[in-house]
Amino acid sequence: MSEETREIQVINDGTLPADRYIDRELSWLAFNQRVLELAEDETIPLLERANFLAIFASNLDEFFMVRVAGLKRRILTGLAVPTNVGRAPTDVLAEINHAAYELQRRHSRCFAEQVKPQLSEAGVHIVEWDTLDNADREVLTNYYQHHIYPVLMPLAVDPAHPFPYISGRALNLSIRVLNPTTDKIEFARLKVPQMIPRYVRVDRRETDDNVRFIPLEELIANQLDGLFPGMEVIDHHVFRVTRNEDVEIEEDETENLIQALEKELLRRRFGPPIRLEISDDMDAATLELLVREFDIDMEQVYTLPAPLDLSGLFALGGVRRPDLRYQPHIPVTHPMFRTNSPSDKPDTFSAIARREVLVHHPYESFATSVQAFIEQAATDPDVLAIKQTLYRTSGDSPIVASLIKAAEAGKQVLALVEVKARFDEEANITWARKLEQAGVHVVYGLVGLKTHCKLIQVIREESGQLAHYCHIGTGNYNPKTSRIYEDFGLFTSSPEIGRDVTKLFNVLSGYAIETDYNRLLVAPLQLRSGLLERIEREAEHARNGRKSKIRLKANSMVDEDIIDALYRASQAGVPIEIWVRGICSIRAGVPGLSETIRVRSVLGRYLEHSRIYAFDNDGDREIYIGSADLMHRNLDRRIEVLVALSEREHFARIDKFFEFAFSDDVSSWRMLPDGTWHRSVVSETGEPLPDLQDLVMVDRTRARRR
Repeated sequence: MSEETREIQVINDGTLPADRYIDRELSWLAFNQRVLELAEDETIPLLERANFLAIFASNLDEFFMVRVAGLKRRILTGLAVPTNVGRAPTDVLAEINHAAYELQRRHSRCFAEQVKPQLSEAGVHIVEWDTLDNADREVLTNYYQHHIYPVLMPLAVDPAHPFPYISGRALNLSIRVLNPTTDKIEFARLKVPQMIPRYVRVDRRETDDNVRFIPLEELIANQLDGLFPGMEVIDHHVFRVTRNEDVEIEEDETENLIQALEKELLRRRFGPPIRLEISDDMDAATLELLVREFDIDMEQVYTLPAPLDLSGLFALGGVRRPDLRYQPHIPVTHPMFRTNSPSDKPDTFSAIARREVLVHHPYESFATSVQAFIEQAATDPDVLAIKQTLYRTSGDSPIVASLIKAAEAGKQVLALVEVKARFDEEANITWARKLEQAGVHVVYGLVGLKTHCKLIQVIREESGQLAHYCHIGTGNYNPKTSRIYEDFGLFTSSPEIGRDVTKLFNVLSGYAIETDYNRLLVAPLQLRSGLLERIEREAEHARNGRKSKIRLKANSMVDEDIIDALYRASQAGVPIEIWVRGICSIRAGVPGLSETIRVRSVLGRYLEHSRIYAFDNDGDREIYIGSADLMHRNLDRRIEVLVALSEREHFARIDKFFEFAFSDDVSSWRMLPDGTWHRSVVSETGEPLPDLQDLVMVDRTRARRR
């Protein structure tokens, strides 16, 4: 059944109210508002608040490039538009545009009225050209002449020079100049170079205790006379366009996935405009020209104060001011992988053979667990084969280097590379080819399905027998993001899991249809039905007076079948705790519908990324971790894996994690029955509530000392 058909049928299901879902796009905007609230929070260190402003801007770009672009494309082409709120798609789009615009204006005010002046008070100044003295201007002009001017490319727009292609997300200056010979006003466009730092140091002799930056576009704008000699520069304005950058591939119509993807990536650069951001001083004639050339509606024009594109604030990450940042968290080594000396490498195989190991990043080190596991497998002479899925990583990753080293050592190495990982497609193609050149068997998954699961399997010969060592995780095998993404990973030498993972890799790399797994739930054939069965089982326990409870943690919750099952479980009396980072279409605490459902959201220095599915089952508990969110794409159009935990200690760790998140004495956002979110930051006595991520770090540090 198609996604659209199934959603329409759900809407028409008369057993539950028609307005039981929160629109996914509006829910996503509510998530980004929570990010913005962190930037507005004066208890958070200033450079971290600037970073949250940058995250908000980057998030919103992707939202327009993918979600708004996809919705608009379907409306314009007459395709069925999935909507789980029972309203006209055009009405939803108008509401999205209005809500996004209001948030972006609030975002600009936060920077201009709070973060920027407070940074200045702390000695980190973002300045304008008019505030500089002649000595500063001379230094910057010299920098401009040697480092910026040679790469600038002003483009005229006139009958001989058609309006140029404007790339998505790039900053541009619109410039009007007067030709004194003809007394005619001409228009030119100048792209702000993206390879030059967005914020330029005014004086490189300044210390980080008192440092000044000028936006790159501000510096360029005050040097325009030299770009148009003999002309009079009348005015200039800043603008920026966001384009449809989603990638769509009809895999059943092509024999070569890589070639089809490369072609689609080229098309992405020329996707239609979705949003036009302009500085609020832009004249009417320039705006009219841009609207006409981009062929967009005024509803898609966002008029904002300069500077545009606050994702540029990521550049302040190089300022060395620990007093303006979070107190550092130092990842600890999991006790099972501890060595006698820091210079010693852990024997991961011996540790995993003793018992299953649950690691929690970034509180517990990725380098001394996952990375050490792969590195040991690559050099261990008893290892015969390594199989791994790769969704997002980096070409210089030690993970990729270890796979290459293993292949060069003669081991059988299989890498399942998902080249369709959104916005990482080009990078994945590049390093996948490097793996192939080194002798790694590289496969690209199944037609029509993204491979999103996180799996490693190592086959090792021990005493004449083959042992299976596996890692199943909730996050990508990326050492860089492992330091800022919260994720769990299970290491195991269980023969049962080893057989399950072997079957799954055979499905992924060969021709097989497998549904017989023991400790795994695998999408798209098992996972949806497995979760629905377990939710209904809890409801049945509740109806019969037995122990029941459901605890879920996910990045997003959208799937209507799962949501409806949770509503019915709530009506049966099942206590339900849902911990979600982003989109959440379920309504919490609604009388007669979801009275027993509580929903929390936690945002902070780390991106909450793990997925957990826990069921009380009348005391015979089941807890799964894995890669799948509660979304149509994860349950129906991806290879996803959940693995069942088995150790009592692991159950206790998950319990404590949820207790932190749902405690009234820990800072978090809670969903109200009307679908809005309320943030708890202080206790009833007015004291600041502790941060969940700080509590988990303390807990892991104490565990290391035991």
